[in-house]
Amino acid sequence: MRHRTRRPTLPGPSHDPRRLPSALRLPSAFRLPSLALLPALLFAACGGETAPESPSTDAPALADDEVPRAQRMEVALRVLAGDEMEGRAAGTPGEIRARDWLVSELERLGVQPAGEQGYLQPVPLVRTTDEQGRERLRSPAVGTNLDSIPADQRVDAWNVLGIVPGSDPALAHEVIIVGSHYDHVGMGRAVDGDSIYNGADDDASGTVAALEIARDLVKERPGRSVLIALFSAEEIGLLGPRWFLRQPTVARDSIVADLQIEMIGRPDSLAGGPGQGWLTGYERSTMGEALAAAGSPIVPDPRPEQRFFFRSDNLPFAQAGIPAHTLSSYNMHTDYHQPSDEVDAMDFEHMAALTEAAIAMVRDLAQGERPAWLPGGQPEAPRGN
Repeated sequence: MRHRTRRPTLPGPSHDPRRLPSALRLPSAFRLPSLALLPALLFAACGGETAPESPSTDAPALADDEVPRAQRMEVALRVLAGDEMEGRAAGTPGEIRARDWLVSELERLGVQPAGEQGYLQPVPLVRTTDEQGRERLRSPAVGTNLDSIPADQRVDAWNVLGIVPGSDPALAHEVIIVGSHYDHVGMGRAVDGDSIYNGADDDASGTVAALEIARDLVKERPGRSVLIALFSAEEIGLLGPRWFLRQPTVARDSIVADLQIEMIGRPDSLAGGPGQGWLTGYERSTMGEALAAAGSPIVPDPRPEQRFFFRSDNLPFAQAGIPAHTLSSYNMHTDYHQPSDEVDAMDFEHMAALTEAAIAMVRDLAQGERPAWLPGGQPEAPRGN
């Protein structure tokens, strides 16, 4: 989730955009164990209790199918928010490591690629310097010939995109986006000797939840298609989703709703505590009405004065006319954008329960009536769009 004012992000070297996902491999120091070893890893995560063998189904059989969701999410979060990822700042080697791991997870889960290069969509960024001499990254202006950007000023971030095709012939051409941002603010000023801003809650927690939703949808495909969109460059101005809307990999008019998931790692007492969450802009569209009718543990945002609806990846979609909201349980903890946003502070039982509620919400979105804005609910598009 964005600060209203953001720290500068130190960009890393650009990466060859021609590299195809089939060739993506993490350096050995950053790889998860192979699937053959994954049950042993999860055995340890579950405190030594062995997982029963998965029953045979038509969906992909995964090594961790019978492990409780909370333990699966912990294993994934320890990878994505580990120190090896160096805070996952857009355009840095740490982001590339995270990107590669996310690609491998979508492939393992059986989600189909939906990017421009397999699962990947390059997000071009341009290095600039502000009046104070600080380096910034911005998107190229509309109409810019990317080849005209000098190599020393061009940095690529990466959206990671996969799709679960819909099962209903009458609805499958419509798309629900389930997204999160996997970038964070990278490395910076040391606090108590720690200079890695891991972003376990912001937003590795939401990204891991999106992977769990994808797993569930692959097992039982919904009516509409669901695009799993793991965005980069949110922390420097929502640049990942804005670029996706400039260069969509699905027909833009096929997108009927967008649900972002951000900062669900800890319970929020104002939302009802563990297993409960809140939706930004709940009262702006029929999504809130549907949640209320279903008795969902997802409730209205209890802090509208914080304007969270305008501070996450849902905003570009909402401004484009697509009903779009963010699910969260951010409780205003003081580890936000600090090195102390670490995995050990997460509540995995809460995360798992709220992910279950998100799965139910996504299934309703993907099979029920199309959501719509309520009067006055859609935010205005920025000037010039």
